[in-house]
Amino acid sequence: MNILITSVGKRVSLIKLFQQTLKNTYPDAMVYTTDMNPALAPAGIISDRCFESPRVTATCYIEFLLGICIENKIRIIIPTIDTELLILAENKAIFQKNGIEPLVSNKSFISVCRDKRKTRNYLEKSGIRTPKLINKYHPSFPLFAKPYDGSLSKDIFVIKNKEGLTSEIINNPKLIFMEYIDKDKYQEFTVDMYYGRDNKVKAIIPRERIEIRAGEINKGYTRKNYLVNFLKERMDYLPGVIGCICIQLFYREKDNDVIGIEINPRFGGGYPLSYYAKADFITYIIKEYFLEETIKYSDYWLDNTLMLRYDAEIIVYENEKNRCF
Repeated sequence: MNILITSVGKRVSLIKLFQQTLKNTYPDAMVYTTDMNPALAPAGIISDRCFESPRVTATCYIEFLLGICIENKIRIIIPTIDTELLILAENKAIFQKNGIEPLVSNKSFISVCRDKRKTRNYLEKSGIRTPKLINKYHPSFPLFAKPYDGSLSKDIFVIKNKEGLTSEIINNPKLIFMEYIDKDKYQEFTVDMYYGRDNKVKAIIPRERIEIRAGEINKGYTRKNYLVNFLKERMDYLPGVIGCICIQLFYREKDNDVIGIEINPRFGGGYPLSYYAKADFITYIIKEYFLEETIKYSDYWLDNTLMLRYDAEIIVYENEKNRCF
């Protein structure tokens, strides 16, 4: 009953949560990981074993994953980065034939999430409005620009006037231009949602982002607010969607105005806040995929739970380095 979490990097909290939850049910089970540089990946160091991985775009990537899964009796693969989601979705059947379940939604949904232009259409069809698009040649200010396929808050621009709209920005073919959402008027949320094997939502936990660092929540609260029922009404059943997804929104409480931004079809970096608020998606995974149990929708998680992140260290002594392979 082993689990593999790929491209782990710094996701120490996520690895620890999987370890303690999995071993409560299966004491001998292992949480394995992969990383391109295991010796310098903190989450790889604290996992039960970390395997050196090729790039997810390498032609041998799927063969590599399948090999270590079979050799180490791994039943579930948990991806953590956007760039490998589509590759796993396209090759899902290969793993399933060997009794291995990549916890990734279907190719169609992943494609929608990876292209923010498609995400916009998907959200609109679901009844969730999105920021208005702006003509970059006839702009109104302030405006916001970001890549249609970006992640980790890279290459994003808040442009306040025409001087800020440089030729480099205008001529970047990957940027989409839209209205700027005033954070003094709207609260920024990431909502963790878990979808069962029946493609129905089982939990919805809005996390208010108080402070962000490197694209991830650094300080935040769980909020049992209007967004829970709003999303359940619109996204209760999503064909082809399984496991954890997180949707980014802006919310104005005074009139319950909701603006959808993007969807990440994987565990988000801030998921530990939902876990400690008693939204235990890891147990859901164990029950569904190991114990063959059916999960029911639940809202028995804790409101107003605060997470404050801080820097910590992983120390590796010379005689411990052989844990990475």
